[in-house]
Amino acid sequence: MKKLMMATTAMAMIAGGAYADGHAEEVKIGVILGFTGPLESITPAMGAGAELAMQEVTDSGALLGGAKVTSIRGDSTCIDAAAATTAAERLVTSDGVNAIMGADCSGVTGAILANVARANGVVMISPSATSPGLSTAEDDGLFFRTAPSDARQGVIITNILQDRGYSEVALTYTNNDYGKGLADAFQAAFEEAGGSVTISAAHEDGKADYSAEVGALASAGGEVLVVAGYVDQGGSGIIRSALDTGAFDTFYVPDGMVGAKLNENFGAELNGSFGAYPGTDSPGAAKFVDMASAAGFDGTSAFSPESYDAAALIMLAMQAAGSSASADFKDHVFDVANAPGTEIFPGELQKALELIAAGEDIDYVGASAVELIGPGESAGNYQEVEFADGVYSTIKYR
Repeated sequence: MKKLMMATTAMAMIAGGAYADGHAEEVKIGVILGFTGPLESITPAMGAGAELAMQEVTDSGALLGGAKVTSIRGDSTCIDAAAATTAAERLVTSDGVNAIMGADCSGVTGAILANVARANGVVMISPSATSPGLSTAEDDGLFFRTAPSDARQGVIITNILQDRGYSEVALTYTNNDYGKGLADAFQAAFEEAGGSVTISAAHEDGKADYSAEVGALASAGGEVLVVAGYVDQGGSGIIRSALDTGAFDTFYVPDGMVGAKLNENFGAELNGSFGAYPGTDSPGAAKFVDMASAAGFDGTSAFSPESYDAAALIMLAMQAAGSSASADFKDHVFDVANAPGTEIFPGELQKALELIAAGEDIDYVGASAVELIGPGESAGNYQEVEFADGVYSTIKYR
């Protein structure tokens, strides 16, 4: 598929020249994330990551003959599909975005894909929607993600628990597409590996009291409580109730729970607990952290690297197609994401754009070691974290 780039190079360069001569205007990318809702403490760094890539490309002057890239934000809320759909419709129909970086949570991402992206032929690249159900969603070739599916995360959780000697756990999950998908994937992987899930119980976000849910979890027992929830919502509520009642003192926290807010909420109370979220120790990850720090945000925050990469892939695919139209560049996302070609890391987007314009292949590695597989999603890398001295830190990569 990469070799398709060579066949379209002449057309791309002609189109790029026409763009420069006639319409070197704005390329608009919608950034739709849950800036309010159960992930609101994580999404600011995600938005900043995507916009860092856009600014880098704008400053380069190398995209489609000097196009300026503009970010237009929308609030997915993470949990309200109707509100997310309305926000996405505004981005597409009123703001005229060429593509969407997002959404974040799986349920709203699926709703936007089905109701807005497909209807309008707009490319979406999500940095964090991880439900396995999205792997088989009808997408007309428009949907990609730089985060791995939770089918992969279920195996990662199993490996970490077993490496630590745990064979019996209780499981609670937020009652939506993300939570149910991750819970099912983990339980299947854990039980196949010989582990026991004593209970798998949903919890609703937005409650003031989770004592009933924790009581049921405690009655079932387990050496560890796996909390597949949201750090700004019910997941933290479950942990607070479990700690206050003494029901559990060791927790596993998946990706939706890992964020600085967890340290703020619990501090040393979580010492000894552990978890994982997408991340890599590739050279690109270190470069991105430095770039983010210079730009004033935390590049280690969950899904911030994946957001930079999602925006970068959109713009690089545009360059490969010689067009900012989704219908033209959707078939070039795989071309720029995977080998063969010159490896491209954060801070090298100008180099990538120039290589593409010259008819050369690139292999976008980016901040999260991007490698797209199957239905347009990341193969997946994770960083294992552990809580000590009141904060979590990365101890291993998987």
